[in-house]
Amino acid sequence: MGIFTRRREQSVSADVPANAPAADPALAALTGDYAIDPAHSSIGFTVRHAMVTNVRGSFGDYSGSLHLDGGDPSRSTASIDVKIASVDTGIGDRDAHLRGEDFFAAEQFPLMTFRSTSAARIGADTYRMTGDLTIKDVTRPLSIDLEFGGAATDPYGNERVGFEGAAEILRSEWGLTWNAALEAGGVMVSDKVKLTFDISAVKQNPAA
Repeated sequence: MGIFTRRREQSVSADVPANAPAADPALAALTGDYAIDPAHSSIGFTVRHAMVTNVRGSFGDYSGSLHLDGGDPSRSTASIDVKIASVDTGIGDRDAHLRGEDFFAAEQFPLMTFRSTSAARIGADTYRMTGDLTIKDVTRPLSIDLEFGGAATDPYGNERVGFEGAAEILRSEWGLTWNAALEAGGVMVSDKVKLTFDISAVKQNPAA
């Protein structure tokens, strides 16, 4: 079951193909509840800077849960909470600017969240997860095409699944509108932002 993929996707959901394949019965063993392992995962972003280069950053503090249904992918769900104050681009002054009022206003809006609303299998190893992305109390739909990265039992006996991928958003649609004009034309920060995900999740044992 994939929750994130390398394929780029716009923030507006596309129609699921009518000929989408049926679920693979071999995935039934993966059905269950999972917790994202931040020590072996990353949630990041890339944004164009000054029209000539890319700035990359990540969020270091987040939590999330997944429910995977290998028999019926449409019943799979995802929930992620990201602490905005944990933003890290490697430059302290820039991170402080991002946390401030010009961008995320992290003190007033400490969390970025994603709550899935639907899921579907659209390819052999590809799924589409649609949900609500909330930033600065603005909630808008986001659809992400997802690729299953694999499943394994680690040396400590934890059952793990992995996913990776990306999505693109326009930050202005979530109220992130700060910018500065360049002398030669254009702007300092692009409106388009690429979100990247590399997720390892651990299966949770049901309560006795």
